[in-house]
Amino acid sequence: MPGVRINQLLASTAVVLLLAGAPAVTLAGPDDTNAAAVSNTAAPTPAGTDKAKPAESTDQAATPAPTAAATPQPLDSPNLPATTGSIAPSSTPAVTAETTPAPAATTTAPAATTPAPTTTASAPAEPAPAAAAAPAAPALSAADTAVVDQLRNLSSGKYDRIIGNKKDRTIVDAFYSGRDYAPLWITDGKVNDRAKAVISYLGHVDRDGLDPADYPVPNFSALSEPGELAEAELKLDMTILTYAHHASTGRVHWSRVSSDIYYTLTAPEPADVLAAMVEAKDMAKALDAYEPRTPGYLALKAKLAEIRAGKMESKKTPIANGAAPKVGATDERVPLLRERFNVSGDGTIYDKALADAVKKYQQEHQLKVTGTLTQQTIDALNGHQPDKPVDIILANMERWRWMPHDLGNTYVIVNLADFTLRVMHDGKPYWTTRIVDGKPEMPTPIMQAEMKYITINPTWNVPPSIVNHEYLPALQQDPTVLDRMGLKVGKNPDGTVHIWQPPGERNALGRIRFNFPNKFLVYQHDTPDKYLFAYDKRAYSHGCMRVQDPQKYAEMLLSLVRPNDGYTLERIKKMIDAGGEQDIQLPTFIPVNLTYQTAFVDDDGKLQFRDDVYGRDRTLLAILKGDDRRMADVAVERREDPSHRQVLAIPDSTPLFGRGYGNYGGPGDGGGFFSRLFGGGFAATPPAPVRRAVPHRRETSSGAPVQR
Repeated sequence: MPGVRINQLLASTAVVLLLAGAPAVTLAGPDDTNAAAVSNTAAPTPAGTDKAKPAESTDQAATPAPTAAATPQPLDSPNLPATTGSIAPSSTPAVTAETTPAPAATTTAPAATTPAPTTTASAPAEPAPAAAAAPAAPALSAADTAVVDQLRNLSSGKYDRIIGNKKDRTIVDAFYSGRDYAPLWITDGKVNDRAKAVISYLGHVDRDGLDPADYPVPNFSALSEPGELAEAELKLDMTILTYAHHASTGRVHWSRVSSDIYYTLTAPEPADVLAAMVEAKDMAKALDAYEPRTPGYLALKAKLAEIRAGKMESKKTPIANGAAPKVGATDERVPLLRERFNVSGDGTIYDKALADAVKKYQQEHQLKVTGTLTQQTIDALNGHQPDKPVDIILANMERWRWMPHDLGNTYVIVNLADFTLRVMHDGKPYWTTRIVDGKPEMPTPIMQAEMKYITINPTWNVPPSIVNHEYLPALQQDPTVLDRMGLKVGKNPDGTVHIWQPPGERNALGRIRFNFPNKFLVYQHDTPDKYLFAYDKRAYSHGCMRVQDPQKYAEMLLSLVRPNDGYTLERIKKMIDAGGEQDIQLPTFIPVNLTYQTAFVDDDGKLQFRDDVYGRDRTLLAILKGDDRRMADVAVERREDPSHRQVLAIPDSTPLFGRGYGNYGGPGDGGGFFSRLFGGGFAATPPAPVRRAVPHRRETSSGAPVQR
């Protein structure tokens, strides 16, 4: 009808005029049924609250709602998003960097009354969630905005005077650029609570054996200029990164102390540390997490606090040195001994009751049981008390930082200074035994490795450098010497000489070897010489560790990792008696920690000290107190000596030539084959040898070839 056509034309003209005067209008989508809603929405809709329009037809792409650049805001703001992004302020309409022309009115008008057809080729686009779901964020204060500008300005090549390391500069800049340079430690132009908590914590790191002077913090209260605050912000960042590095891996890098120390622990990534600071609810707890949580470390930390609080365990009156009295003899030390052992009696007669008490003490402390007051017993009664106990504790806490901070549920821990080995399980001692470890001039290394298999009736293969530089010259002088030692001579596939000692009672490794492959080539093993375990100080080996009760040790380990396979002590003894070399594989590797604890807390909660046999305390303390401590956390490269490693792998004793006396206050391996034959020394450093496979077949306990 003509009237209807005129009305439709007038309506279309009105819509065109309306749209031309209101460019920010939100058009109705296909789901809207009331076309009048378009003409009633004339005011602009703030970004963050409007709803994006779906596509109006299958051949017309939807235009998502534009967003504006985010405005930096303080960390303490409750509306700070988890990740930075593009957030439009609630008071600013959404704008686009590149204008998208509005569709023609004649195209969009029918959409108000006619939904776009649905096809399987192109479904309507989902509403754009960008700014609509983002919470409104308050703007930074004027004071913080000025700090933001200064941080951004510093990022333009001006970090150098604050952050010396290029890698750290890159990481810190990436951290702040991701926050649009919003400060972490400053709110409203002042130091915030989280910064105060960090500063307080760093001021008390002496509780963990560190020096607060190594972790300087800015005096924020004296600063007001934005540039000064921005620099203080970065300085606090760097102090935190330094602390996290030292707490995680040590104030002194282990490589500076000795070439006989090796750990693979690495410092946390700076980016991760800064991210942790952002996420932390409790700053002290977050920083404390970088320190070790091992029981030995925490026990020493508690004792350090007690000593500094004046609660040092009172020293007992020492027992004087002197000749050991016989039962019935008079000795002026008897009253003090009665008091120490709580034995009743009068006078100065060393009677049977007192002798029995001494004997019981010797048994409990694994001393040679005589019932007499030997020098070894006197030393044990008096204990070892260093002149500066705090220094010794600090050195030991530092060494704990070198180690993995979580030792696991099941592990072996050796204390070289105490000459003991412990199997730990579920946080408790599972089994303990005595060991013999390296002489002062050939110290057993400090490290961690994983025990992978146990060898029953092991063959000892002489290291190539020792073959070439010691054994072959000895054979030229006496062709029968190796045969008398029970050693065999053969050829390797490449024609080089191979010397080995077959399994058996005379084997220098004994009947069992415990294998945890490591760069120093050391291991734990049995020994035919049991007499050394009777001594209190047992630093007699070339570096490997001799175990007092290796068969029981094997049973304890296998009960933990192969509990259903029946490896009882009786079965292990039968395997030994059957002869033949067998490897028992460990399906779960067991960490072996070779530690050097000259200060530790025993099972009774008492602080114990041991002699610095290898001089590790002396060297470490000299570094901590020296002029080079500023660079002490940086690793140094040490020249590797392959022949030295192979010397560490040499078993030390054989009963063929009897026994002699070593260099460490008691009997050693001076009468063993190697010392007697070579005068206790080895040749100069040879060329680096090539390790070769042993030319005989090994099998696992199930008979399968060993895979290594």
